[in-house]
Amino acid sequence: MELTTIWFVVIAGLWIGYFVLEGFDFGVGILLRVLGRDEPERRAVITTIGPVWDGNEVWLIVAGAMTFAAFPEWYATLFSAFYLPLFAILVALILRGVAIEYRGKRDDLAWRSRMDTLITIGSLLPALLWGIAFANLVRGVPLDADHEFTGSLATLLNPFALLGGVAFTALFVAHGAIFLALRTTADLRARANRLAAQTGLVATVLVGVFLVWAHGLRGDTWSVVVAAAAALALVGGLLANRRGREGFAFACTAAAIALGVASLFVAMFPNVMPSTLDPAWSLTVTNAASSAYTLKILTVIAAIFTPLVMLYQGWTYWVFRKRISVEPVAVS
Repeated sequence: MELTTIWFVVIAGLWIGYFVLEGFDFGVGILLRVLGRDEPERRAVITTIGPVWDGNEVWLIVAGAMTFAAFPEWYATLFSAFYLPLFAILVALILRGVAIEYRGKRDDLAWRSRMDTLITIGSLLPALLWGIAFANLVRGVPLDADHEFTGSLATLLNPFALLGGVAFTALFVAHGAIFLALRTTADLRARANRLAAQTGLVATVLVGVFLVWAHGLRGDTWSVVVAAAAALALVGGLLANRRGREGFAFACTAAAIALGVASLFVAMFPNVMPSTLDPAWSLTVTNAASSAYTLKILTVIAAIFTPLVMLYQGWTYWVFRKRISVEPVAVS
């Protein structure tokens, strides 16, 4: 396997890790006011992601950095074409992070309500925009012979991309609801379980339609097989959630996200940004890649540090694995 292909797989893996982990963060943030009926319950909801949300965002930083290093042409064209959506995502993530850290700094319900609103917006907007962005990567964007984006923001807001944004959001909401059912107790757990069943059905329909459309546009046998596996994993998660097996349900929705995103990357390969103007003008793993020497150095660095980061993050999840009850966090 060539280094360009290896690094395409590595970057796909980083995005998969980001969406699996940050996906339930987004879902929890979106559901904060839906499941949290009062301040103690909302504090409990936030506490479930408190120790891990910032670590989950490391996957995004590494994915961006590795794309810049391994495929600089892809990075440059991507950030040029998707400048406004990516800027909106960045602002939303900053506001969400500030709100999570500062909501408990003042014993004021009005203050905490404003922070909760920022958390909700800062979770909903990135989920929607990431779906729109990745749908456009699969569909293709207007690139000229110099790999310059010739479209506009309206170009990115096509029906397929909007469906992708809604499907991503629905899937993250279901993923987050199952995570809350796994990490909370008593009535909050029961309500999260019921909501996971409802949102899971909606997500199954939306994701199914999106994947069928995606692989009708740009798919092969392997991408279809991976997409089918994602659908089965999502259905398995809903069945497990119905039986109260939240751990298995969460593993299934995580697998569904991982396989679904993987199917999109498989459908794109060897392109990284297909051109809708002329297929010959598409960015591929070959014409967008760094030099072979650069890729070799990156491979050594990744082989050393990636296992360390994964071990540390795994240890964090293990330490904070206990369920969160409402009562202990009810005291200011």
